[in-house]
Amino acid sequence: MGTRSHLVIAFSLFVLITLMSISTSAQKKRGLLVGTAAKAAEPANVKVVPDIAKRVARFRPVEMPLPNDLTPNERKMVGKLVDACQYLDSIYWRQIDPDALALYQSLEDSKHPRDVQLRRYLWINASRFDLIDENKPFVGKEPMSPGRGFYPPGLTREKVEKYVADHPDTKAEIYSPTTVVRWSGDQLETIPYHIVYRPYLEPAAKALKEAADLSADPAFANYLRLRADALLTDDYFQSDLAWLDLKNPKFDLIFAPYETYNDDLLGVKATYGAAVLIRNEKESSKLDMFRQYVPQIQDALPLAPEDRPSKQGLETPMEVMDAPFRSADLTHGYQSVADNLPNDPRVHEQKGSKKLFFENFMDARVKYVIVPVARQMLRPDQAAKVTADGYLLSTIMHEIAHGLGPAFARTPAGKVAVRESIGPTYSGLEEAKADVTGMFGLKWLVDHGALPKERMEEFYASYVGGIFRTVRFGVAEAHGQAEMMEFNYLSSRGAIRRDASWRYAIDYEKMPDAMADLAKELLEIEATGDRQRAENWFQKYGSMPPELKAILKTKTADIPVDVDPIFSFKRVVK
Repeated sequence: MGTRSHLVIAFSLFVLITLMSISTSAQKKRGLLVGTAAKAAEPANVKVVPDIAKRVARFRPVEMPLPNDLTPNERKMVGKLVDACQYLDSIYWRQIDPDALALYQSLEDSKHPRDVQLRRYLWINASRFDLIDENKPFVGKEPMSPGRGFYPPGLTREKVEKYVADHPDTKAEIYSPTTVVRWSGDQLETIPYHIVYRPYLEPAAKALKEAADLSADPAFANYLRLRADALLTDDYFQSDLAWLDLKNPKFDLIFAPYETYNDDLLGVKATYGAAVLIRNEKESSKLDMFRQYVPQIQDALPLAPEDRPSKQGLETPMEVMDAPFRSADLTHGYQSVADNLPNDPRVHEQKGSKKLFFENFMDARVKYVIVPVARQMLRPDQAAKVTADGYLLSTIMHEIAHGLGPAFARTPAGKVAVRESIGPTYSGLEEAKADVTGMFGLKWLVDHGALPKERMEEFYASYVGGIFRTVRFGVAEAHGQAEMMEFNYLSSRGAIRRDASWRYAIDYEKMPDAMADLAKELLEIEATGDRQRAENWFQKYGSMPPELKAILKTKTADIPVDVDPIFSFKRVVK
């Protein structure tokens, strides 16, 4: 082993020790806590927004129980999967806001009402920054760093781009979704996730292998073992392929650093996410119809043929699952009701992607949020058309559409990953593309007789009802950015408008052309990788109109913003 290798290992170990102690040192430096808050009769000595209880109340607790019909061995296997998931949650906090973790843990034994409320809101956000208040701090005054825990404080995108221009050999590692970036003198150094987070990844991998030993499904067991190995190398390719090869599994597991929503600096760093899933056979069988039309919808997109590679022969597994446990980026903040994974364009080209629909979360969102909001915001006759099934079908097409369109951006520099080419705007752009292209696909299915023509108004009403639900998160969150832009664009085309009262109405005749034109715009932005075009588009259409903000505030104040899942397993952050 050469001198350079010894230096790299020494540096990595130094960084590992530094990162493991960052929450404690940052806490002391910034004075977040004074005294032992957990034992105090008075609340912790921290500055907390005065309406913390009101903020907590915007999230409705909903039970997500483990099914009763599992065998003892299946329950034991699920327990091992949950243990593994808990370790990823410990990593997620450190990726997003280590100081929040220190504060959360310090409040564990406090019985003071304000501390109890604060601790719960810290859990909901996994940070000190309020997801539905433009990421402003709700405890302390320190603003959120766009680089979170992925980059050194004060680093800007401009500095990164200049550094990479001067040191082109560093670009691949700096832009890797699975490295942490730090200064070493005047040099930017990268440390792989599997080194930085090894104290959590090693026991997580062990728990996955123990779950594999308990599995009655050899293919699922093989996937778990491959995924356990991938945790310790950051190479998820083979385990992703094995994951897509699972055929109608009773149990499934999301378990990887996939999403990049929280990287507001470069838009490339992935957070860990995990979900234990149990198949709903009856509902899953209904998805076969959608699966068969994916290649035809891809071919029908308003995009140049060279930018919409054929989907013929690629895997498009779709599953309706209950999620009795989720952790990391799947349990904090925005509660997703579906996922399209993996995000690796190499997997998309070779194999496709998997569409997962979380039925228990979908049911809760529609019941407690979407239908009540739609009844307030839409004209009554159109609000009556908002249905759980209509929303489900738009969600199915949304997830299918994540896998449609270009696989890579076609840039002057050659073929580049779309997320790298677009930068921080990518997450909002991709969510909008999936929304709009999904609705384009739903209209295609109606036009080709796969779905009844008379249901199209139901689909449009359910989609717009979902927009009103999502924009309540504001534009700091990717889904909120996307749907705020969609609302403004459709309004500019007259497809959504205010009626004589304060409610909104949908012009069903104008919707198809407006949606097709918007799909074309978003797909072309991704196909060309045009960052400036993307940023200009969202700047033009991305702000919430004052009248919409006022109506949402007055008419939906008593309706939950989202659900807060309560699982059968204790929440543990190590």
